[in-house]
Formats: sequence, structure tokens, C-alpha cells
Amino acid sequence: MDDIINATALEVFDDAKEAGMATAEYAIGTVAATSFGGLLVWLVRQDWVRDGLEAIIRAIFNL
Repeated sequence: MDDIINATALEVFDDAKEAGMATAEYAIGTVAATSFGGLLVWLVRQDWVRDGLEAIIRAIFNL
């Protein structure tokens, strides 16, 4: 019976160590996603990107 209790206590301890790592990984993923989103917003605001997208859309609908 003591072996079961000790094994369960070790499993809980191991899970607690990994909880911080998961939180850090989520934080890094969030920073990366928002950085990529910021880059996309910056690109779309550029005149040459806007003109290129407009030309592509016009070419598609003028077929």
C-alpha cells in the first residue's frame, strides 16, 4: 500500500515540474504568434503590397 502512495506522490511531483515548462512554452508561442501577426500587419500596410494584392484581385475578377 505504501508503494502505491509513494508512486502517486512522485507522479504528482513530476507533473508539477512540467507545468512551468508548459507555461513557458505557451508564452514563447504567444510572443512568436503576435510578432508574426505584427509583421503581417506591417506588410499589408505597405503600398507596394496593397498594390500587388489589388492587381491580383483585379486580374482574377477580370477573367
